[in-house]
Formats: sequence, structure tokens, C-alpha cells
Amino acid sequence: MTERAMTAPSGSDSRVQPLDPAPAARVSAAEAEAAMDTFPKLLLHHARVRPTRPAIREKDFGIWQSWSWDEAAGEIRKLACGLAALGMGRGDRIAIIGDNRPRLYWTMTAAQAIGAVPVPVYQDAVADEMAFVLDHAEVRFALAEDQEQVDKLLEILERCPKLEIMIFDDSRGLRHYQQDWLHDFEAVQEKGRAFDAANPGFYEGEIARATGSDTGIMLYTSGTTGKPKGVVLSFDNILKSAKAGIEFEGLREDEEVLAYLPMAWVGDHIFSFGQSYVAGFCVSCPESGETVLQDLRELGPTYFFAPPRIYENILTTVTIRMEDASRIKRKMFKYFMEVAKRAGSRILDGKAVSVTDRLLYGIGRVLVYAPLKNTLGFSRIRVAYTAGEAIGPDIFEFYRSLGVNLKQLYGSTEASVFITIQPNGEIFADSVGKPAPGVEIRIDEATGEVLFRSPGVFIEYYKNPEDTRETKTEGGWVHTGDAGVMTEDGHLKIIDRAKDVGRLEDGSLFAPKFLENKLKFFPKIKEAVAFGHERPFVTAFVNIDMEAVGAWAERNGIPYASYRELAALPEVYAQVKENVEQVNRDLAADPKLAGAQIRRFLVLHKELDADDGELTRTRKVRRNVVVERYAELVDALYSDAKTAHAETEVTYEDGSKGVMQADLRIEDAQSFEGASQPALKKAG
Repeated sequence: MTERAMTAPSGSDSRVQPLDPAPAARVSAAEAEAAMDTFPKLLLHHARVRPTRPAIREKDFGIWQSWSWDEAAGEIRKLACGLAALGMGRGDRIAIIGDNRPRLYWTMTAAQAIGAVPVPVYQDAVADEMAFVLDHAEVRFALAEDQEQVDKLLEILERCPKLEIMIFDDSRGLRHYQQDWLHDFEAVQEKGRAFDAANPGFYEGEIARATGSDTGIMLYTSGTTGKPKGVVLSFDNILKSAKAGIEFEGLREDEEVLAYLPMAWVGDHIFSFGQSYVAGFCVSCPESGETVLQDLRELGPTYFFAPPRIYENILTTVTIRMEDASRIKRKMFKYFMEVAKRAGSRILDGKAVSVTDRLLYGIGRVLVYAPLKNTLGFSRIRVAYTAGEAIGPDIFEFYRSLGVNLKQLYGSTEASVFITIQPNGEIFADSVGKPAPGVEIRIDEATGEVLFRSPGVFIEYYKNPEDTRETKTEGGWVHTGDAGVMTEDGHLKIIDRAKDVGRLEDGSLFAPKFLENKLKFFPKIKEAVAFGHERPFVTAFVNIDMEAVGAWAERNGIPYASYRELAALPEVYAQVKENVEQVNRDLAADPKLAGAQIRRFLVLHKELDADDGELTRTRKVRRNVVVERYAELVDALYSDAKTAHAETEVTYEDGSKGVMQADLRIEDAQSFEGASQPALKKAG
């Protein structure tokens, strides 16, 4: 295991300071902690205890600009008073829409300071999705990052009768927008200056009125199976979960974090907001979504979170670059990665390794691992997490073999993220760890569903008492909807969504998400959707990875002009078929899943897209939508047809609609004799 202890600068203590030095002698630690039970109270605390330490930074026009805790507190105070001057009061809700920006994070704290509730919205949400959230949450105020977001708000204004005031951060393109209810961020802060001067004591008084049991934020679920639900979380929910994670990993005020995931997602709210306020560390916002990897390299975070897709994309980029490298470099990379595969994870976990492998790993660290980590921006990472979907075991082991302390965790919005975490020294690719501090887990004996209870359990689904009762029992246990098992050593393994686990006609177990994740392990496969419940065999849709397959096609001199053309190439089908049949070989070795091998598949002519309603904004497949939209293709997979015609409505970047047509090839895949069934042949 990598060494986590660091020497603090002379005369300083980089650990989280629980209370101010002066009151410490007069107030117990418990009383001091209770007095800091909201984010605005923590903000005032950090402005006193660590006023000059960086709180947040942003890259703009290629330059990193930082704000200390004292400076951030001043900006937030002006904004909070400005919001009050505009009429915001306790219980009001403000939508926050845009990329990760200091001003957007400040707006959350400013609203909380005067008793309002922030409602972050996915910045790439189309107008209809945004309208549902704003109307359902009864939003009165909205902060939009730029003209694009303001235009979406204007488009849905008539459908959101409660919406009264809009504020914008970036004024470019908005010079001629003259509506009296549209305000510039800086103008609101100027109003706040005057309001603060005229109402001394107002700001501190409003902060003091709040308690930990008050609503801190409302986060909307991604809506995998239907309309998103508004998850109401208290300050206590977020703060206690954030603190438990900090203590579990030993996080300190000198951590560096890159905030690049959607602010509307609970993971970003915990890692980029909640834990920053509890521990006092700095959060950095990238210049744009396109520069995240470059900004990651420049920043060199010490604490990092990414969903599996990000790690997969990074590995795909590495693979493509190595295939383009010289023959000597490719051979050296392959050799030392084999050494890392044998020894890297064991060295990271502090386990025994032969002298030879330890020596070779040291050489590999100089020649391959350290330069690669530096290129990726991973050199300083002390803790990295992945969650949201299962990560491919080989991808997981790749990063750990390089010396990156990557862990899996399992969580949900309703849990304020943390349900399980992998402890140091107990990192397994096929589990999501043990219950996080303060969390209890049990498995329903009848259904196999995972239930939990913890301090992070949400208050309710907003305006949805029926779903609240179905999800949260009177005893505080929460239904996750996931099927799982607990191992003898106390680790949780997630099998699939409980409602998605089914059976083939012959009774064989069918776990679609498990199969899809195995397919997505391969660099050339970006997305997959498996079918099979109450069917004679398993079939699948596949989306290729445009970057990986495109680079492969170019290296092999194979021309193509679009995703549709690339996806239809016989050579691409052959590559996908190899991947599908490798999954079948793996399944054949599993007695429980040997009967669920994939017999037929097709490569879709378009990528599944959130704008088309096929994915959620967190990139999860909306299975019901896909089944309904592509019903004819599903039926074709279970017929004798060798091709199928697809005619699909698509949404373009400007919001306009069009129709995409294609004749898709249906391919048979080889099945293999498994542990529990006779040898299978190709379908048909």
C-alpha cells in the first residue's frame, strides 16, 4: 500500500481542524462540531481558521485563478445578501445550471446561508428535461452559467410558472437581453453590498438560524426507469457522510481535487463540495469539458473520482498511443506491464513479492509507470474512486498495477453516496467493499435485494410520498433495487439491478448488466444492451467506441466517413465478434451464468444518446426506452433474419429532429460448453 502520511509544513498542522484555537479551551469538541452543522457555518469557520489557504480555483483563458477561504467567504456573503435583496427567502429554491464554476458552487452556499435550497440541474439537459425539474421543484430563482443556459430557461419559462428571477454568470452574448427579471451575477453582488450595509447582522443571523436537520439540497435522480425524483437531503445527511469518508481515508486540508463531473450528481456534491467544506481542502474547476484531461495533468490531484467510463477512455487513449509507438517502445511497454500485472497490485497492498519482481517493478517504475502516470496526471493521487457502474477487472487492475490506489465504492443519491468502500489492503475487482462507517447492510432473503441504513439516508422524495414509502421503510432501511450477495469476509458483490435479473426459457440465470459490463470491458465496445428474459437465448446490441475503432481503421487503411459507415464494416463486425465470443468463453466457466452466453448480436447504426432519451444524463441505459424504440431490431435478433432495417428519430445538437436509416447486419456468435449445460452451436 502506498504511504499516505505526509510531513506537514513546519509550524502547521494539515489535519482537519475541528474548532477554532481560542474557543477550543472553552467549548467541548462535541459542542463545537454541533455548532458547525451547515455549510455556511463551516465557511465562516474556515475563513477564521485557514483564511489564506486556497478554497477553490478555476482555469480561465489558460491561467489558474485561486480564491482563499477568506476571499470565497466574502464573495458568498455579497451574493447571499444580493439574493435576499432580490426577494429570496427561507424555503425558496434556486436552480443552478452550468459547468463546474466557482460562482456556481458559491451560489449553493449563498442560498443555504439565507435558508433557501439549491437544486443543481444537469447542464446538458434538453429544455424538456429542465422544465420538468424546475416545475416539479417549484423553483423561483435560477442561476445560469451562460447564454446557452439562459436561452433554455427562456424557452421553458411558460412551463415553469414559479420561476421569477434569472441570474447569469457569463455575460457574453447577453448584452441585448433586457428583461427586468434577468440579472448579472456581479450586479447581484453589488446589490448585496448595499443590502449588507443597510442590514448589519442579517447575514450572520440567517446562518445561525439553520440547523443540521434542515434541508441542505435537492438532487434529482437520473430517471433510469421513469421521471426523475427529487431527493431531499439534509445538511446532516451530507455532512455526516462526507466526514465519515474523510476519516476513513484520512483526507486532509492539503488535498487537491478536480471538479469536472456534473454538479447535479450526488458524487460531485460530496467530493467537490461536501468534503471540501468539512476538510477544508481546495477544489479546482477545469477550463471546459474539452480540456479536462489537460487540466488534470496540470493539477495533479491527490484525491480523484471518476466513473468507469472515464478510466476506460483514458486506457483506450493509452492503448491507441502505444499502437502508434515504435516497435521497441511497444515491446518495452508490454514487457513491463506484464511485470506490473504480476507484482504491482501486491506491492501497492504491501504484500509479499519476489526480489526479482520487486527489482523489475522498480525498473519499470522509472521507464514506464512513472512517466505514464505523469502523462495522465495521476502521479500524486493518494486515493482514487470509481463507482456508478461495474468496472472491468482488467481495467481496474491496470491502474492499481501502476501504483494508483484505485478503489471501488457503492453508493446512491438516497445514501448521500456512501454505502460501501473498499478498505486498504482488501481491494478486490469483483466486490465493492465493506459497509462504509456508520452504514448497515442486509440482503433480502426472498429477493436478494440489497438494503441499507445510515446517517446519510435521504429525508424524502419531494412531493412523492408513495415512492418514499416504497423505498424507505419505517425502520430506516432503504431499498437499493440492486441484487447482491455478502461474502464470508464481509464484502458486498453487486450482481445486477434486482428487477432486471431474469431467466431464459430453460431457467438459466440472465443478468443483463453483468453481461453488458463484460462487453464494455473491451476498448472497442462503448455501450451494450443485452436481451434474454423469457427468451430462448441471449442477444445484444453493441455500440462501438468511435475513437478506438476509428484509430484502428485508420492504422489498417480502412476508409470510412461516419459512425454509421464504420459500425457497418465487416472488419468491425469481426472485431466485435471476437469480443463477444471471449465473453462467452468467460461465461462458460461460471456454472450460474454458463447458459446466458450471447448467441446473436448487431452493431447499432448510431450511438445511444441522452438527447434521444436512450441514456440518462449520467450515461446509464434507459432499458425500457431502448426496448420500445428498437423493438423491431430485438424481434429480428430472435428470428432467422440476417439483416434488419432500422429507422430512428435522432436529435441534433441544435435541438432539431431528423431520421436515420440503415440496414443492419445480424451476426451469430459461437457459444461454448459450460459447467452446467451441453455445448451450444451458433444460433439458427
